[in-house]
Amino acid sequence: MFSVQLGSALSVGLIDDVGPAGTAWLRLTMGALVFVVLVRPSVRSLRRADLPVVLGLGVATGLMTLSFLAALDRIDLGTAVAIEFLGPLTVAAVRSGSRRGLLLPLLALAGVVLLTEPWHGDVDPAGVGFAALGAVGWACYILLTQHVGDRFAGVDGLAFTIPVAALTAAVVGVPQAAGHLSPGIVATALGLALLLPCLPFALEMLALRRMTPLAFGTLMALEPAIGALLGLVVLGQQPGVLQVLGVALVVTAGAAAQRGGLREPMVTPDQDVLT
Repeated sequence: MFSVQLGSALSVGLIDDVGPAGTAWLRLTMGALVFVVLVRPSVRSLRRADLPVVLGLGVATGLMTLSFLAALDRIDLGTAVAIEFLGPLTVAAVRSGSRRGLLLPLLALAGVVLLTEPWHGDVDPAGVGFAALGAVGWACYILLTQHVGDRFAGVDGLAFTIPVAALTAAVVGVPQAAGHLSPGIVATALGLALLLPCLPFALEMLALRRMTPLAFGTLMALEPAIGALLGLVVLGQQPGVLQVLGVALVVTAGAAAQRGGLREPMVTPDQDVLT
């Protein structure tokens, strides 16, 4: 969680150079290169039934990254993370199967209202919209990462999904970054890629292989608090009293989600290998 939020906070400088879409594309491209070099995936190892989840996770990761960085370009880090956290929280609430669990997203939404303070009239609708789109992407990411983790050993699946994510981001990222690239910017993107997506995505895939989406979504409850803290320390984004209360409500909602336990790994049936 710390790596994710630190990578997000440090990405603000790169956003100033190549734009949010350009930053998303560069980070994902550098991350894809790292996974391809370390894992050395074989396309022939892909099975036909693997393609939908691999492509789905890749596209979801690309859209999640694009949306979040577009939001980060318009609203504070803590606010963007809190809104995006509605995605995994909703997954946890739905999977809990309890009425109380279904009320938790409403508690978190109340926290988001305090964070954005719409009554002041200065809320950025586009920033909130991008963060909400990122929430949908994060929910899909959690569900699909579990399936990909079940189908591939270690982090091999990421060597397929992150390149797909990079290609997804390239559609809008390449035009935005074109003409602004330099060795320094590429090196910065590589360093940021190690913080996000490489380290956290690998750890999350390993975790989701052993945890339910419910338990994972609950553990993500500290994300908004960490985002707000790093927004203050790294970016100087000082939250007001109501915004601190909003973060507290979001974190409380996440922590209150009913926890699941360890899960049995999926047994993948024999399938035809692509030739």
